[in-house]
Amino acid sequence: MPVFMKLLSRIVVISLLLLLTLTPFISRAQSPFKVIAFFTGKNDKAHISFVGEANRRLSEMARQNSFTYDTTSNWNNLNADFLADYQVVLFLDTRPETPAQRDAFQNYMQNGGGWLGFHFSAFALTPSAYPQNWDWYHNDFLGSGQYKSNTWRPTSAILKVEDSKSDITKALPATFKASPNEWYRWEKDLKANSDIQILLSIDPASFPLGTGPKQHEIWHSGYYPVVWSNKKYKMVYMNMGHNDIDYENKTDKELSFTFDNPTQNQLILNTILWLGKRN
Repeated sequence: MPVFMKLLSRIVVISLLLLLTLTPFISRAQSPFKVIAFFTGKNDKAHISFVGEANRRLSEMARQNSFTYDTTSNWNNLNADFLADYQVVLFLDTRPETPAQRDAFQNYMQNGGGWLGFHFSAFALTPSAYPQNWDWYHNDFLGSGQYKSNTWRPTSAILKVEDSKSDITKALPATFKASPNEWYRWEKDLKANSDIQILLSIDPASFPLGTGPKQHEIWHSGYYPVVWSNKKYKMVYMNMGHNDIDYENKTDKELSFTFDNPTQNQLILNTILWLGKRN
């Protein structure tokens, strides 16, 4: 009996030591973080549909994966005091417009903040309501420059994983079918930018991509990055974020949803968890 008690005591002591040793690593792995999503929700019914869907579905992801998801349509919250409480910022549709908002965001990113932007958040076209008047954001940070063209109607595309070693693309198949989307083409060649890490592009199996009716809205060839990161920042841009809407019949009925796609959802979740990870 004494031998058994000694053995039991040793097992208890070893177990406690292991628990104490591993606890810091467990805490770091499961460390909660806070996400704030900025949106406008006033431009284009397809973008408004995506914003509403994203806020519902990302709230679910947050509950299931132990992070906090907050939202705001007040872009004046893009300031140092407000952002200090959040580890990850999302732009669901538009971008900040005032100098103060833009300076606060640039400082946040240059000091290690995380960012995920969807679809229209990268849009800039001069002249338009969203001109290219922010060089740091469009040329340095995103690396894409201005918008050049898009496919129409919103259609699914086969996406190809360009970097299978990234935490963002882990466990994704080599190719997968995305939700219907309006796909963008950009002014600058992202492949030529050494700071840009292209994570996914449109697979040639997608061509022809788009249905028109205008011929330039149908892509037949070319290389089109749709998800990428900038190595100088903790950021990811995703071209997804435009739901299909029944414009033609003027019903404005939602015909597709971005988050009705488990593989694409895994990509989004991987991205948010990577952005929220402590260095």
